[in-house]
Amino acid sequence: MDIDISQYLDAFVEESKEYLQNINDILLNLEKDTGNKDLLNEVFRVSHTLKGMAGTMGFTNMANLTHDMEDLLQALRSGEKEVNPEVIDILFECFDRLDTCVNYISENGKETEEEHTDLINKLKNILNDNNVEISKDESDKHENKETLNEYVLNVIKKAKTEGLNSYRIDISLNKDCMLKAARAFVVFNTIESFSEIIQSQPSAEDIEDEKFDLDFSITIVTKYKKDEIEKELSHISEIDKIEIVPIDISSSISDIEKEPDTNIKNTESGAEQKNDSKDHKNNSPAKNIKIGKTVRVDIDRLDNLMNLVSELIIVKTRMEDTSEQSNKESMNEAIEYLERITTSLHDAVMKVRMVPIERVFNRFPRMVRDLSKELNKEVNLEMTGEETEVDRTVIDEIGDPLIHLIRNSLDHGIEHPEERVKLGKSEVGTVKLKAYPDGNNVVIEVEDDGKGINFSKVKSKAIEKGVLTEVKAENLSKEEIIDLLFAPGFSTADTISDVSGRGVGLDVVRSKIESISGSVEVETQENIGTKFIIRIPLTLAIIQALLIKLKNEIYAIPLSSISEITSIHSTDIRDIHGQEIILYRNKTIPIVRLDKLMDVKEIEGKDEITVVVVRKGDRQAGLIVDELIGQQEIVIKPLGKYLCNVRYLAGATILGNGRISLILDVNSLF
Repeated sequence: MDIDISQYLDAFVEESKEYLQNINDILLNLEKDTGNKDLLNEVFRVSHTLKGMAGTMGFTNMANLTHDMEDLLQALRSGEKEVNPEVIDILFECFDRLDTCVNYISENGKETEEEHTDLINKLKNILNDNNVEISKDESDKHENKETLNEYVLNVIKKAKTEGLNSYRIDISLNKDCMLKAARAFVVFNTIESFSEIIQSQPSAEDIEDEKFDLDFSITIVTKYKKDEIEKELSHISEIDKIEIVPIDISSSISDIEKEPDTNIKNTESGAEQKNDSKDHKNNSPAKNIKIGKTVRVDIDRLDNLMNLVSELIIVKTRMEDTSEQSNKESMNEAIEYLERITTSLHDAVMKVRMVPIERVFNRFPRMVRDLSKELNKEVNLEMTGEETEVDRTVIDEIGDPLIHLIRNSLDHGIEHPEERVKLGKSEVGTVKLKAYPDGNNVVIEVEDDGKGINFSKVKSKAIEKGVLTEVKAENLSKEEIIDLLFAPGFSTADTISDVSGRGVGLDVVRSKIESISGSVEVETQENIGTKFIIRIPLTLAIIQALLIKLKNEIYAIPLSSISEITSIHSTDIRDIHGQEIILYRNKTIPIVRLDKLMDVKEIEGKDEITVVVVRKGDRQAGLIVDELIGQQEIVIKPLGKYLCNVRYLAGATILGNGRISLILDVNSLF
């Protein structure tokens, strides 16, 4: 029987990524607290579930690697092996490989052909002779020599002290049973509803692969008595015989056969689908299968959305009735009601699209751990505001910029321990990653307590590379010097590092953030540290904008980019070396004539000129406009593949009267 697993791919990828992130977090904590048995049990449980999921989907190579990873984790849990740096490193290697596997599956719809023998051999080498064997009691009724896993023995002992019962359940399936693995799953699922399964014979993997005749055994701990267990299992069909043997620690500890993988998999993996998994490797989904992007939504948010849509239908009906009666007052009331509902609906949809920024932040503790080891530095990462929510589309865009900034902080911001001690600092450097909402924006700060930006070095490097002359360099402000760091390819690093260079990648950071209508600011003090401040919009879909007119054309300027609207006299404009400027609040700012920029008919000369002052980070500019229309909430529409690269434009919107208004990309004006 062929099973179409393509319909489960989305769920598999999404859940696997969650489980892998869980493993990553646990390993980071385990590295700091190697004796914590709860962490070991948790990483074992998660790995176990992941193995079952991969096996069910027919991703054999991934399941095999997780299986051997489980063996090592079991040895650690039982005390046969100790958690040490070598063990942590190999477990992290396994995590990285599994992460690569899931990403490959996400992109290709099938698993890679890599069998991971290098890692599996490493795991086996660490294990070696780590299992404890106990000989069988001669009087036992079973004929073969059997052994007891020490972990299982410890669980049984502990269960006894807590007043729980331990049993071995021998199951014989009917010889006419068609789907043995499916029937075994029903048994496991039933037993797990009232007990904990601690061992199976054959192994979980063999049972899932139907590598057994008709008999299998399960060892459990439970509060149930023998007759209660028999009653629960008696309802399952296609079972020929059930034998329940109580385990007496003092005399019958050998009642359990030993297997390298004795723990039955989590029932989430769905053993009933495994019966044909041998064929899955050759019948993997085709490459054209597309993994969808998903957002998990709280059911309360969906309920709210449904209620608002219901009200929308009610007001639609009300407006239809009112139009027939031609009652203007009732129509106005209905329109006000409609406006309230659409505003609430917008807020509700926004909340559905919102996800915590933790989705991006959670990858960084591991990255800092690896980089600090590679650079021989001690660095502590402090994260706050992980619960801050942003639009799902924004989340996808900010990961790479943050990686660049954190790598820069570690490589060229944080000093080596001996340097820090000389400067009177702690040996351990600190990188702070902070997120918080700010109006319609989210602010993300990346701050380190390192050496800061050396302005003299930046200027000398700029002169050396021919970016500046010595005369121009002398007159640069701190803001202009910092701006040099964002020039493509500019770096202050004396040697090119594998990790980063202060400045390398910062042009990527700025361009990526500006592509989502965000901005980047820098604060720095030499030998104190550097802070990068990223400001991004909550959403890319619906924004508040100011509508302005240039002759007969209407343009929209995002409200988040506007500092102020003012009027100036035409004589206030000065021309300095071909650049028009005005004095605005004791500061000179450049003037941009939008009519020339947008190639519309030039605005007729006026004495009083309307200027919209816009900002990009800490820089400002004045946009000369013909007329102000007013503030309006607009829905951003992309320009399409033919117009997407048109400069100065971020998109378009359709106004209430059906006209199209182009949205200005303020960042591109600077």
